[in-house]
Order: sequence, then structure tokens, then C-alpha cells
Amino acid sequence: MKNKSLVFIIILGTILFVPLFILRQIGPLDFWWWMSTNLVILMTLVLLFDKSYAAMIRKDFEAGMLKKILIGIASAAALYVVFFVGNYLSRLMFDFAGEGIEGVYQFKGDASGIRILLLMALIIGPGEELFWRGFIQRHFEHRFGRWNGFLTGAAFYTGVHVFSGNPMLILAALVAGLFWDGCS
Repeated sequence: MKNKSLVFIIILGTILFVPLFILRQIGPLDFWWWMSTNLVILMTLVLLFDKSYAAMIRKDFEAGMLKKILIGIASAAALYVVFFVGNYLSRLMFDFAGEGIEGVYQFKGDASGIRILLLMALIIGPGEELFWRGFIQRHFEHRFGRWNGFLTGAAFYTGVHVFSGNPMLILAALVAGLFWDGCS
């Protein structure tokens, strides 16, 4: 992939995600539909611009899928524990934590739990992994090396969350970004 294409996709990703965290809804699209739409757009462009990434994903799907699913479930459970403990400790440490955590739950809006679950499982979860870790982090690692690429990828992922204005969401994005980037 050419550097211009990579820069274009990073800028477009920023343009798509920043208003999402500020506005949370655009026309008929609530946060969850909007997030899903953003990821479909970005992944479509990534797969069009970066043929080697598309081939890598195809190859990855052919090998050890059950093992990868089990690792994904185990790592999601581990991250759940991290956030459960983090919820408790942050409320003890920071006066603003409770309000910030409640603000994260307000992203649910009027969306049903089942719709959020389905979008998270089928589009948002895989889309974020494929875009932020698979595509963005991979390119940064090729350019800056393993650790600098890892940290740069986590910084970009965290950075788009800064515009939510919610310190607890930003902290959660940082923790999740470091966790998931470290697992990839």
C-alpha cells in the first residue's frame, strides 16, 4: 500500500470517528449503526487499497479458526475482569469516575441490548480488530518497529476517543488498545 493511501485512510478514520464520539447520532443512525457503518466503510477501503492485507486475512481464516475463536473468548473474558476491577478501583481513586462510567453506558441510548450484541459480535468487534489492530497497527509496526508500532497504534485508537470528552472512556480505550494491541 502506498503511503498516500495509508494517510488517506487514517485521516478518513479520524473524520468518521471523531464526530461519532461527539454527536453519537447522525440522522437516523444512532451510535451503534453509525459505528458499524464507519467500520464497514473503512474496511471496504482498506481491502480495496491493500490487496496484501486482503490476502493475509483470507490466509488467516484458513488456519486454526477454532483456536483463534477460543483465544478471542479467553482474552475478552480477561479484559472483562480487568474492566470489572478497574471500575471498582477507579471509583475509589477518582471523584469523576462514577459519572464518567455512567456516561459510557449512555452510549446505549434507545438501542436494544440484542441489537448492540449482534452489531458488536458481527461488525464492530471484528471491524475494530481488523482495522485498528490488523491494519493500522500492522502498518505502524512495519514502519516504526514492533514496540513503537504497538504504542502508536494504541495511541491512535485512544486518540479518537479523546473527542468523547469522557476521561473514563478515554482511559478504557487506552487500556483496551494496549490490551488488544499487545494480544495481536
